[in-house]
Amino acid sequence: MCRFVLGTGVNAAREVEAVVIGAGQAGLSAAYHLRRTGFEPDRDFVVLDHSPGPGGAWQFRWPSLTFGKVHGMHALPGMELTDADPARPSSEVVREYFDRYERAFGLRVRRPVDVRAVREGSGGRLLVETPDGTWAARALINATGTWDRPFWPRYPGQESFRGRQLHTAQYTGPEEFAGRRVVVVGGGASGTQHLLELAPYAATTTWVTRRPPVFREGPFDEGAGRAAVALVEERVRQGLPPRSVVSVTGLPLNDAIRQGLADGVLDRQPMFDRVVPDGVEWRDGRKVAADVILWATGFRAALDHLAPLGLREPGGGIRLEGTRAVADPRVHLLGYGPSASTIGANRAGRAAVRDIRRLLAGEPLAA
Repeated sequence: MCRFVLGTGVNAAREVEAVVIGAGQAGLSAAYHLRRTGFEPDRDFVVLDHSPGPGGAWQFRWPSLTFGKVHGMHALPGMELTDADPARPSSEVVREYFDRYERAFGLRVRRPVDVRAVREGSGGRLLVETPDGTWAARALINATGTWDRPFWPRYPGQESFRGRQLHTAQYTGPEEFAGRRVVVVGGGASGTQHLLELAPYAATTTWVTRRPPVFREGPFDEGAGRAAVALVEERVRQGLPPRSVVSVTGLPLNDAIRQGLADGVLDRQPMFDRVVPDGVEWRDGRKVAADVILWATGFRAALDHLAPLGLREPGGGIRLEGTRAVADPRVHLLGYGPSASTIGANRAGRAAVRDIRRLLAGEPLAA
């Protein structure tokens, strides 16, 4: 049980040292490091997750995304992911792994719990409001990721399209597109994965992106990784919305990508100018007929519940120093900007907990 109660009755706030919102890679990493440094679940901290079960956003991935197709899934701290069958759906592999992890370290994730808002409380505490009650915390680790905020670009004529439009978040596999003419929009890993899967089923596929894709050959070593993260981190320091890490690393040129390029499946076209009832058109009059537009256009950070704290900068992002919000040192964002990769989430969890321990002890925070 939590140690203190603020107020009385149904609106009483349970008092803890820290609240972790989200139980994906970043949230579990933070919870592990809290536990490892002496914080007890339920007494000193709680982990709130809105998903129905373990697995973070991975549990919602399409079944044909097998574990062998996943780019860079790193193990959580303290427990390796071993003997995973590369032919199994990644949703199953990661869900089972996260479930074992939560039980092994006694993290006691509370789910499903939807955090509606985080706002200023009394005594320097933050109030984390949910339909299941309110927690009053001295520190907050937000690890809500992006899956709940798919990004849909707007193009002229979009509402006139007579076919089907869907986002990666709604994609369940290639079979339902058999015999269809499909336009895939987006230059990230999801876009290329969709195209390679759809090609054997669809009547035709067309790939369009805003910028020419950049394919990366050779190993992605530690130095290249640090350089890529530094580029993302600089935007966050300026209070600008972060770009994804993959946007600065490029796409790995593996055997499947090479084959797709050779076969013409990954024949990239520049972004169309408008959507018409039966397809898409470019300014020069060129047109592609389509039954489906699949928007593989990424996600945005799910941070609406933090709006009452006023953390956003004029540039639209939240300025961070490490993982700590510059506008409020009690708040840490994990899985945001430079910590959006799985290995970045692990490191960020450790750094956030180290910073929070200093904060709670009244020690100077790291610059």
